[in-house]
Amino acid sequence: MRRQELNIQLKTPEQIEKMRAAGLVVAAALDAMRAAVAPGLSTADLDAVAEKVIRDAGAVPSFKGYHGFPASICASVNEQVVHGIPSAEQVLREGDLISLDCGAVLDGWHGDAAITVGVGETDPALLRMAEVAEDAMWAGIAAAARGVANGRGRQTDISFNIERSIRKAGRYGIVDGYGGHGIGTEMHQDPHILNHGKPGRGIRLEPGLALAIEPMITMGSPRTVELDDGWTVVTRDGSRAAHVEHSMALLEDGVWVTTAPDGGRARLGDLVTNKFE
Repeated sequence: MRRQELNIQLKTPEQIEKMRAAGLVVAAALDAMRAAVAPGLSTADLDAVAEKVIRDAGAVPSFKGYHGFPASICASVNEQVVHGIPSAEQVLREGDLISLDCGAVLDGWHGDAAITVGVGETDPALLRMAEVAEDAMWAGIAAAARGVANGRGRQTDISFNIERSIRKAGRYGIVDGYGGHGIGTEMHQDPHILNHGKPGRGIRLEPGLALAIEPMITMGSPRTVELDDGWTVVTRDGSRAAHVEHSMALLEDGVWVTTAPDGGRARLGDLVTNKFE
């Protein structure tokens, strides 16, 4: 079912189960890349790792060919925020920080998730930034779960709780303009989920809504610029950045984080639905 005026796609429980299958493929690809990250490895090497996992599972990389994107993952290093194109020439060095963003489509349904990890011995302040981004992501997902449970949740409740979590953690730049999105039979659907804003606005959070939640923060200014390749987004001031993401679906009794192997249970507890256990 679609809300035509906003192009909101609401999923049935059976369709959400298919999204879960795609999400687990993404989770496996991210786990394989996390294990592979090391100094001397190129981002093209990581792309090959992810593509093999995805295709061996019978899925197809969502990113490859998307509006002409040439790879199966986005690999964004240091000041690169998102949409970095993997390259054999971009070789990881000790102390780098890398965001790995991965999508897969299986049986017509998409999963999309991202992690930020350090390469070898990494500045603890950078690892802390990645942790702050991850905590904020979970805060946004938790807000969505509470909102669907009480029937009063709105789209920007997610944005507000992401921002509040980041602001409480320290002085980080919250990247403007980029954010999360609806997900389902297409990788990017309405609505667009900003990582900042006032609560109580936007569409109502209701069962069947599936969203990808993805905070992006920096060690400095939130301002960004897109490189001449037409994809890679970097911080304007050259500061390091972190980006994390999970896909999740809302049900009547809670949330299911379709790209988390445990469905989100460890971080969200009873906010996670029992419907699919």
